[in-house]
Amino acid sequence: MLRLPIAERPDWQVRAREYGFHFHTMHGQPYWDESAYYRFSLQQIEQDLEDPSAEIHQMCLDIVEQVVRDEALLTQCAIPAQFWQPILDSWQRRDPSLYSRLDFCYDGNGPAKLYENNADTPTSLYESGFWQWLWLEEQVDRGLLPRQADQYNSLQEKLIRRWAQIAQHYGIERVHMACCMDTDEDRGTVQYLQDCAAAAGIGSDFVYIEDIGLSDTGHFTDLTDRPIDTLFKLYPWEFMFDEQYGEAIPAADVQWIEPMWKAVLSNKALLPLLWQRFEGHPNLLPAWFEHAPPAEIPDGWVRKPLFSREGANITLQAPGKPAVSAPGPYGEEGYIYQAYAPLPRFGNNHTLIGAWLVDDQPAGISVREDSSLITQDLSRYLPHIIA
Repeated sequence: MLRLPIAERPDWQVRAREYGFHFHTMHGQPYWDESAYYRFSLQQIEQDLEDPSAEIHQMCLDIVEQVVRDEALLTQCAIPAQFWQPILDSWQRRDPSLYSRLDFCYDGNGPAKLYENNADTPTSLYESGFWQWLWLEEQVDRGLLPRQADQYNSLQEKLIRRWAQIAQHYGIERVHMACCMDTDEDRGTVQYLQDCAAAAGIGSDFVYIEDIGLSDTGHFTDLTDRPIDTLFKLYPWEFMFDEQYGEAIPAADVQWIEPMWKAVLSNKALLPLLWQRFEGHPNLLPAWFEHAPPAEIPDGWVRKPLFSREGANITLQAPGKPAVSAPGPYGEEGYIYQAYAPLPRFGNNHTLIGAWLVDDQPAGISVREDSSLITQDLSRYLPHIIA
């Protein structure tokens, strides 16, 4: 695993506009960075990332099976009691999931260590599935990468295939898709998924989360008052449970993508539960609930809220150093502790690997860098190749 410099495509910003990549720069800071790339060997990809991703995913599903049937564990996950039965129902029906991302600490020498499971609302999908593949093709054509260079990336074809399976499962030809207003990244992610759905023969109607209404009959509706029967929502379940309309969710008769059981899979309580069940697994970090940490964690620790995203409200305590914290709106729901495992450094960059799955199948990786040990929303995305 090497970080290597490369000349940028001279027209990549123009290409980004042509392809609708409007969030390559965010808040005045570069998000997409093609001044360098990461090079992996095939063995690193297959043995250290792809195979462990598939195994850990199945381990996580084992935890879901345990949690949905245990009120004490659902309470530990800070999931409101009125949603326990709908979550169990969703799990028992095997409501289909679309995609997820596992975040790993990995420096090229296995085993990769799991940080968390982004199973409900992972972004950086468009740039992983499409944009970095386009970068690879064009840099090969320019002669800056070898003709035999490859990429661990089957995201787009797997997403299209999975959309077709979900449509067949539910017997649908159209789906509503939603995200919040005022976020180009979320809108770009949803637009990409609309394109993938269209390639699978599924029509879609977009609606902002803020514009979804509730009819007198208890059904959610779009701005034209059409009932929403199937909804992909890039909006976290824990937010939905807490919204004013949350109490209407169980009776609204919506086929949700992602399904409600993913409220368990995306919860940081998953991490100590994994450690309790699979203690010593080479791809896991020791983790504990905040009420039961060990008396001493000599090698440092990280404290994470159950619902945190983009590194918000995380506190990191490295051995012998001052604690580092990130601000944010989370924490009232409770915390977990995880053993400290610092991100590898490549120059001044702390590098995080995201391993994508579509349904149960590993489908590629994303590489993000941050100047901080805590990867946050302004981290940079870099492409990768397999040499």
